[in-house]
Amino acid sequence: MNNASRPQGLPFMKMHGAGNDFVVIDSRSREAAVVTPALARALGDRNRGVGFDQLAEIRPATGADFELDFWNSDGSRAGACGNATRCVSDHVMRDLGKEAVALRTARGMLAARRLPDGRVSVNMGPPQLDWREVPLAREVDLLHLPLPGDPVAVGMGNPHCVFFVADAGAVDVAGEGARVETDPLYPQKTNVEFASLIGHDRLRMRVWERGTGITLACGSGACATAVAAHLRGLTGRHVALELDGGVLEVDWREDGVWMTGPVAHVFDGWLSAEFLAATA
Repeated sequence: MNNASRPQGLPFMKMHGAGNDFVVIDSRSREAAVVTPALARALGDRNRGVGFDQLAEIRPATGADFELDFWNSDGSRAGACGNATRCVSDHVMRDLGKEAVALRTARGMLAARRLPDGRVSVNMGPPQLDWREVPLAREVDLLHLPLPGDPVAVGMGNPHCVFFVADAGAVDVAGEGARVETDPLYPQKTNVEFASLIGHDRLRMRVWERGTGITLACGSGACATAVAAHLRGLTGRHVALELDGGVLEVDWREDGVWMTGPVAHVFDGWLSAEFLAATA
């Protein structure tokens, strides 16, 4: 897209990773970020906007190839988004002619790389396993939260509440997810995962994301679930997770939690000046 030929609009990309879909705005050439809570809400409307699980804005960075800001469809900020990080990293790697990039998010410095099979891996950093870092409202046993269903708390740059159940496919994700998201134990609300062991180091997982709702996949949620499963003694440190939108692989290594999966650049679009003016 040629910015000079459409000066009154705003270009964007639509991408997804295992069905977890994103609007991506590339602001590396701009002095200031363009996304606001109002714009995020308008864009997130699947009937009147574009629709997404998360919105990612690419920003220039010193000491890294780029920086990423994340937004939920309700206009709130997201601290981490693993699948969007993988998708945007693939775009930047192609743009820069690289096979690996370094990026900065609210989580800190992260690393991403493209594998020979075309999938992209990102190091989401070490899990946050202190109640203050998740964060929780008070000190509790993170492996056995004082909530019905005996869930696990894990932070991955955003908070997670992981339930291990007999059959993840039978869970009322909408009802249970919405209820747990706003539990007072999580002062910043929480993402909610439901997982069942279906094979050796293999989990079936479904997810409710705070500020968004049910999504087909969640990268940080897959990381949190894999960490929780290992800490509970259910799996090793390398886990495959079957989500509604596809399979993600998580490998908890000494240098952090690596998450690998497919990426897709679906289309490029242009937000009209009229649409942008309505969100100003």
